[in-house]
Amino acid sequence: MFIFRLLLKNAFRHKLRTLLTMVGLVVAICAFGLLRTIIDAWYAGVEGTSSTRLITRNAISLTFPLPLNYAERLKTVDGVTGISWSNWFGGIYITERNFFPQFAVEPASYLALYPEYVLKDEEKKAFLLDRQGAVVGRKLANQYGWKIGDQIPIRGTIFPGTWNFTLRGIWDGIDAKTDESQLLFHWQFLAESVRKRAAKGADYVGVYVVRINEPNNAPIISERIDAQFKNSLAETLTETEKAFQLGFVSMSEAILVAVNAVSIVIVVIIMAVMANTMTMTARERLAEYATLKALGFSPSFVVKLLFGESLVIALLGGGLGLLLTIPIANTFAKAVGTLFPVFMVSDLTMLLQLLASVVVGVVAAAWPAWKMSRIDIVNGLRHVA
Repeated sequence: MFIFRLLLKNAFRHKLRTLLTMVGLVVAICAFGLLRTIIDAWYAGVEGTSSTRLITRNAISLTFPLPLNYAERLKTVDGVTGISWSNWFGGIYITERNFFPQFAVEPASYLALYPEYVLKDEEKKAFLLDRQGAVVGRKLANQYGWKIGDQIPIRGTIFPGTWNFTLRGIWDGIDAKTDESQLLFHWQFLAESVRKRAAKGADYVGVYVVRINEPNNAPIISERIDAQFKNSLAETLTETEKAFQLGFVSMSEAILVAVNAVSIVIVVIIMAVMANTMTMTARERLAEYATLKALGFSPSFVVKLLFGESLVIALLGGGLGLLLTIPIANTFAKAVGTLFPVFMVSDLTMLLQLLASVVVGVVAAAWPAWKMSRIDIVNGLRHVA
């Protein structure tokens, strides 16, 4: 306790300098945590995938659809236990800024394949019975203030016109990794509307979602599915849901690398600032450390004082930055809306923030501690007034 009080007193001997250094630490640790959380949010879709689901799409590109009659053939593949399908809708709610994913799905089979979407029984039944019905995630409903029974007008971009959906259910994610920012509606409703407007394009789907009996057999089952449609007019590419999501993440890999680099640079900069503070502190106390050595204190005691003082400042600033990261992240999540479906500060990020604070404290004190441990007593005492 005496040592801690001594370190605390030493740390705040120059209050303004210490407070400014701590402000820098707070900003740096907050920024580091927020940038790490953004990276985690980018990978949230990958983390929320299931090992028992495969995605089958057109081998050329996602922009090319697959025939609806592939569904029956997919059901016959050994190892497949469930089939559903979906189409990306890509509509606009009021303005272009209100972006959120919308999918036309086969409702009964799709919800069966996604048990992480928790719907009340009466809401699920109402959705299944209403051809113009829709269900949304809790996050999306809260963002726009939607309630059961509300009309949701979506202006089509891929499929022209204004599409009106009746909100029949709001699902809650089974855990924090579940995406609650999507809107799902009946694929049949979309197909019927397309059929009325054009002779072609109604009996096609964007992707098939395939449930398998054994995750370890995913590569074999994927090969079996693609072999079914080899040399057809619409060959398929089947991959795990995780690999499918990683394909989207890889498109922005350069951005993620840049964000990660910036988060590290921020820590290095504050480390340099902290090192400068500790070097100034050591120089000012040159006579004090020489006196301690003259009184019989070992060089290791001087080293402990400097490392202890540096760690006290780093942990106080870093701890405050860590505490502020959560409310700042929550505010940021509200500001970006559904851009990041899952945005939360992970335990790993908080651990890295704490570790960064410790590293800054240790590295900043390393050089001045080494110099003061080798100080000559006679030369040091010359600085005594």
